[in-house]
Amino acid sequence: MTGPDPDEAPRPLIERLGLGAVALLLAAVFGFVAFAAWTSGEIFLGVMAGIGAIMTVWAAASTLRPR
Repeated sequence: MTGPDPDEAPRPLIERLGLGAVALLLAAVFGFVAFAAWTSGEIFLGVMAGIGAIMTVWAAASTLRPR
């Protein structure tokens, strides 16, 4: 597929808000893992979890953006 179907209706606002909330919850979990790993000396795991948190926040922001 190259993209969304032009005839497809956009998601309702309540659905976008719910998906954004779930993504923010997962980003918080990634952030906690990043903090815990970084403080315990697991630098690689901390960096990777931090990147995961940033990417999840990005996904939450793009979910809330209307098409």
